Amino acid sequence: VIVLEYLNQSYQVTFPNVDITLVDSQEEVPIRDKVLILHYLTLAKGTPIANKMITFKELPEGANYFPTFSKRTIEPLLDHFGKEPHRLVDAAGKLGGYKVDYGDVAVTINAFSHVPITLVLWRGDEEFAPAGSIIFDATISDYLSTEDITVLCETVTWKLVKSLKEILPD
Repeated sequence: VIVLEYLNQSYQVTFPNVDITLVDSQEEVPIRDKVLILHYLTLAKGTPIANKMITFKELPEGANYFPTFSKRTIEPLLDHFGKEPHRLVDAAGKLGGYKVDYGDVAVTINAFSHVPITLVLWRGDEEFAPAGSIIFDATISDYLSTEDITVLCETVTWKLVKSLKEILPD
Protein backbone atom coordinates (compact mmCIF):
# COMPACT_ATOMS: atom_id res chain seq x y z
CA VAL A 1 0.00 0.00 0.00
CA ILE A 2 1.24 3.49 -0.91
CA VAL A 3 -0.41 6.66 0.39
CA LEU A 4 0.27 9.90 -1.46
CA GLU A 5 -1.02 13.46 -1.68
CA TYR A 6 -2.57 14.63 -4.93
CA LEU A 7 -4.23 18.04 -5.14
CA ASN A 8 -4.56 18.36 -1.37
CA GLN A 9 -6.22 14.98 -0.86
CA SER A 10 -4.76 11.67 0.34
CA TYR A 11 -4.98 8.70 -1.99
CA GLN A 12 -4.21 5.07 -1.27
CA VAL A 13 -2.75 2.82 -3.96
CA THR A 14 -3.21 -0.87 -3.18
CA PHE A 15 -1.19 -3.60 -4.85
CA PRO A 16 -1.14 -6.11 -6.53
CA ASN A 17 -4.55 -5.31 -8.04
CA VAL A 18 -3.61 -1.59 -8.33
CA ASP A 19 -6.69 -0.04 -6.81
CA ILE A 20 -6.67 3.71 -6.13
CA THR A 21 -9.03 5.12 -3.52
CA LEU A 22 -9.43 8.32 -1.56
CA VAL A 23 -8.36 7.91 2.06
CA ASP A 24 -11.36 8.28 4.43
CA SER A 25 -13.86 8.62 1.57
CA GLN A 26 -16.10 6.38 -0.49
CA GLU A 27 -16.07 8.87 -3.37
CA GLU A 28 -15.09 7.29 -6.69
CA VAL A 29 -11.72 8.45 -8.06
CA PRO A 30 -12.05 9.69 -11.67
CA ILE A 31 -10.13 7.60 -14.21
CA ARG A 32 -7.99 10.55 -15.34
CA ASP A 33 -6.86 11.07 -11.72
CA LYS A 34 -6.05 7.36 -11.41
CA VAL A 35 -3.98 7.49 -14.60
CA LEU A 36 -2.10 10.61 -13.44
CA ILE A 37 -1.35 9.02 -10.06
CA LEU A 38 -0.06 5.82 -11.69
CA HIS A 39 2.03 7.75 -14.22
CA TYR A 40 3.49 9.87 -11.40
CA LEU A 41 4.37 6.76 -9.38
CA THR A 42 5.93 5.14 -12.45
CA LEU A 43 7.98 8.14 -13.62
CA ALA A 44 8.88 10.01 -10.39
CA LYS A 45 12.65 10.13 -9.94
CA GLY A 46 12.69 11.90 -6.57
CA THR A 47 14.64 14.83 -8.03
CA PRO A 48 14.75 17.75 -5.57
CA ILE A 49 12.91 20.91 -6.61
CA ALA A 50 15.27 23.22 -8.53
CA ASN A 51 13.42 26.47 -7.70
CA LYS A 52 13.87 27.47 -11.34
CA MET A 53 10.63 28.16 -13.16
CA ILE A 54 9.98 27.14 -16.77
CA THR A 55 7.07 27.57 -19.16
CA PHE A 56 5.19 24.82 -20.95
CA LYS A 57 7.08 25.65 -24.15
CA GLU A 58 10.34 24.65 -22.42
CA LEU A 59 9.10 21.10 -21.75
CA PRO A 60 10.00 18.26 -24.15
CA GLU A 61 7.77 18.82 -27.23
CA GLY A 62 6.08 21.66 -25.31
CA ALA A 63 6.53 24.24 -28.05
CA ASN A 64 4.75 21.96 -30.56
CA TYR A 65 1.94 21.11 -28.16
CA PHE A 66 1.47 24.60 -26.70
CA PRO A 67 -1.60 25.62 -28.78
CA THR A 68 -3.47 22.55 -27.49
CA PHE A 69 -2.22 23.13 -23.93
CA SER A 70 -3.38 26.74 -24.06
CA LYS A 71 -6.82 25.81 -25.38
CA ARG A 72 -7.31 23.15 -22.68
CA THR A 73 -5.91 25.12 -19.72
CA ILE A 74 -5.15 28.83 -20.08
CA GLU A 75 -8.22 29.78 -22.12
CA PRO A 76 -10.71 28.26 -19.63
CA LEU A 77 -8.73 29.83 -16.77
CA LEU A 78 -9.07 33.25 -18.41
CA ASP A 79 -12.74 32.67 -19.25
CA HIS A 80 -13.55 32.11 -15.57
CA PHE A 81 -10.97 34.24 -13.74
CA GLY A 82 -9.82 36.85 -16.27
CA LYS A 83 -12.29 39.56 -15.21
CA GLU A 84 -11.72 38.99 -11.48
CA PRO A 85 -8.27 37.43 -11.11
CA HIS A 86 -8.23 37.90 -7.32
CA ARG A 87 -10.84 35.12 -7.09
CA LEU A 88 -8.14 32.64 -8.16
CA VAL A 89 -6.60 32.85 -4.67
CA ASP A 90 -9.90 31.94 -2.98
CA ALA A 91 -10.64 29.12 -5.42
CA ALA A 92 -7.14 27.65 -5.05
CA GLY A 93 -7.49 27.27 -1.28
CA LYS A 94 -9.47 24.04 -1.62
CA LEU A 95 -6.57 22.53 -3.58
CA GLY A 96 -4.03 23.69 -1.01
CA GLY A 97 -2.97 26.57 -3.25
CA TYR A 98 -1.26 29.64 -1.89
CA LYS A 99 -0.59 33.13 -3.23
CA VAL A 100 2.82 33.81 -4.81
CA ASP A 101 4.41 36.88 -6.39
CA TYR A 102 4.05 36.58 -10.15
CA GLY A 103 1.91 38.66 -12.52
CA ASP A 104 -1.02 40.51 -10.96
CA VAL A 105 -2.32 37.40 -9.20
CA ALA A 106 -0.68 33.99 -8.93
CA VAL A 107 -1.09 30.80 -6.92
CA THR A 108 1.05 27.73 -6.53
CA ILE A 109 -0.62 24.36 -6.07
CA ASN A 110 1.44 21.33 -5.06
CA ALA A 111 -0.19 18.77 -7.35
CA PHE A 112 2.05 15.94 -6.09
CA SER A 113 5.14 15.87 -3.91
CA HIS A 114 7.84 17.76 -5.86
CA VAL A 115 5.30 18.86 -8.52
CA PRO A 116 4.29 22.48 -7.88
CA ILE A 117 2.37 24.25 -10.62
CA THR A 118 1.96 28.02 -10.62
CA LEU A 119 -0.98 29.71 -12.32
CA VAL A 120 -0.36 33.37 -13.18
CA LEU A 121 -2.93 35.98 -14.26
CA TRP A 122 -2.55 39.54 -15.50
CA ARG A 123 -5.50 41.93 -15.39
CA GLY A 124 -6.75 43.34 -18.63
CA ASP A 125 -7.46 47.01 -19.30
CA GLU A 126 -8.83 49.15 -22.14
CA GLU A 127 -5.81 48.28 -24.27
CA PHE A 128 -5.03 44.66 -23.39
CA ALA A 129 -7.13 41.59 -22.71
CA PRO A 130 -6.44 39.61 -19.53
CA ALA A 131 -3.57 37.16 -19.93
CA GLY A 132 -2.49 34.00 -18.17
CA SER A 133 0.28 31.47 -17.91
CA ILE A 134 1.06 28.27 -16.08
CA ILE A 135 4.66 27.74 -15.02
CA PHE A 136 6.49 24.81 -13.48
CA ASP A 137 9.59 23.89 -11.56
CA ALA A 138 12.30 22.89 -14.05
CA THR A 139 12.26 19.32 -12.66
CA ILE A 140 8.62 18.57 -13.56
CA SER A 141 9.63 16.31 -16.47
CA ASP A 142 11.30 14.03 -13.90
CA TYR A 143 7.80 13.32 -12.57
CA LEU A 144 5.32 13.57 -15.46
CA SER A 145 5.32 13.46 -19.26
CA THR A 146 4.36 16.57 -21.22
CA GLU A 147 0.94 15.05 -22.02
CA ASP A 148 0.39 14.21 -18.34
CA ILE A 149 1.33 17.79 -17.41
CA THR A 150 -1.36 18.99 -19.82
CA VAL A 151 -3.95 16.65 -18.29
CA LEU A 152 -2.90 17.72 -14.78
CA CYS A 153 -3.20 21.42 -15.62
CA GLU A 154 -6.57 20.87 -17.28
CA THR A 155 -7.75 18.96 -14.19
CA VAL A 156 -6.52 21.74 -11.90
CA THR A 157 -8.20 24.40 -14.06
CA TRP A 158 -11.61 22.73 -13.90
CA LYS A 159 -11.28 21.99 -10.17
CA LEU A 160 -10.59 25.72 -9.68
CA VAL A 161 -13.67 26.60 -11.74
CA LYS A 162 -15.76 24.19 -9.65
CA SER A 163 -14.34 25.70 -6.45
CA LEU A 164 -15.13 29.21 -7.72
CA LYS A 165 -18.74 28.23 -8.41
CA GLU A 166 -19.03 26.83 -4.87
CA ILE A 167 -17.80 30.04 -3.23
CA LEU A 168 -19.66 32.53 -5.43
CA PRO A 169 -23.18 33.55 -4.42
CA ASP A 170 -25.87 32.62 -6.95
